[in-house]
Amino acid sequence: MSHALIAAGRALIAVILAGRGLIAAMLVVTAERVVMAVILIVEDDVFIRDFAEMMIQDWGHRTLSASDVDEALSFLRSSQHIDALFTDIYLKTAVHGGCELAHQAIALRPKLRVLYTTANAITEKMRAMFVEGTQCLRKPYTQHQLQDCFAALLAA
Repeated sequence: MSHALIAAGRALIAVILAGRGLIAAMLVVTAERVVMAVILIVEDDVFIRDFAEMMIQDWGHRTLSASDVDEALSFLRSSQHIDALFTDIYLKTAVHGGCELAHQAIALRPKLRVLYTTANAITEKMRAMFVEGTQCLRKPYTQHQLQDCFAALLAA
């Protein structure tokens, strides 16, 4: 079996010779530039945080992760570029910590985009604590739900 990989301008062509057959595949890149975002994930459950981080990285974004408000604020106070905050509302160290964090984050970085997540019911009282113009994704969420939320969030 023989392989060839050819770069032709904005296309990538893979050719595989298999016995008497020939298999060819071509990938054409249509976008001039793909803009990837830096997402700060704040989640106290390590399994959920790692799962979200893995999915978001698979889409080409860069992630930073924190398990609590203080750790997240250290990123937000730094010179590190951050496009969006994805935070759990209920954190073990602070009930409604994600809502409080989002308000502090917006005070530090007014253009930051915010997406909340929770496994609890989203009440009107809770929504009143959200940063204006933000959304909340209920747990458990699927990869497609998370991807759709981030696509909308980053396109805004």
